[in-house]
Amino acid sequence: MRKAEITRKTAETEISVAVNLDGTGTYDVKTGVGFFDHMVDQLARHSLIDITLRCEGDLHIDDHHTVEDCGIALGQALTKALGDKRGIRRYGSFHLAMDDALVRSALDLSGRPYLICNLPFPTQKIGTFDTELVREFFQALSTHGGITLHIDMIHGLNSHHIAEAAFKAVSRALREAVEPDPRRADAIPSTKGML
Repeated sequence: MRKAEITRKTAETEISVAVNLDGTGTYDVKTGVGFFDHMVDQLARHSLIDITLRCEGDLHIDDHHTVEDCGIALGQALTKALGDKRGIRRYGSFHLAMDDALVRSALDLSGRPYLICNLPFPTQKIGTFDTELVREFFQALSTHGGITLHIDMIHGLNSHHIAEAAFKAVSRALREAVEPDPRRADAIPSTKGML
């Protein structure tokens, strides 16, 4: 069973997350940050990874610790659920169009975290949400999920559309990468013999 649960408690946040890589994209996300909840909902829905996420964070300061720490916990849960990564496709990529926005994502579940994030937002806020936190989330997810992750905006005028297209593009690339490869069901997808 490719499932995992993570709990993480610091002076800034208290988080519990559960993932099922072989789910149907169900989600139950409550972090206190409305726009971010909407984005994690998209991550689950379009990756077909079931995600349950709860976070009590220091929102009286700002949303930064909540968003970043949720990325850390989700990355850790993905790593745990993937185990030795035997039989997965490993790589995924997707171009996603959403109205004015076109975002490309490519990723490698290599165990070597690296983030390239080219998302020039035209505004600093989406409602009350700081657009710079989109990158912070993906940095934490990449680092703690051991993911080489590239995200590039090709077109975009509206910050909400750009952010949502980015989350959906990453979701679809992740869906492809975690899927079992029917031609290599028992193999580690690396010439090294491990990831």
